[in-house]
Amino acid sequence: MSKIKITCDQATTICDKSQYGKASLVEVIKLRIHFLGCKFCALYTKQNNLLSKILNLNKGGSAICSMTEEEKKLMRSQLEEKKTDS
Repeated sequence: MSKIKITCDQATTICDKSQYGKASLVEVIKLRIHFLGCKFCALYTKQNNLLSKILNLNKGGSAICSMTEEEKKLMRSQLEEKKTDS
C-alpha cells in the first residue's frame, strides 16, 4: 500500500509531468488515487491545467496574452532600478 501512496510534493510533480505527457501510466494512477484523499492537489491540478490552456502552452503555440516590447523595456528598467537601490 505504501508503494501506491504519494506525498503532495510528489503529486504536484506528477501533475506537472502529466500535463506535458511525460508521466507514466503508473504515476498517473498514483496521482488519481492521491486525489481521492487530497482535494488540495486535485484543485492544484485543475488550476494548473486551466492556466496552461489560457496561455496555450499545451499546444506549443504562442501565449494569448503577452507583453509588448515597450512593456518589457519598462519592466527591465524598473528591475534595474530596484537592483541599484538595494
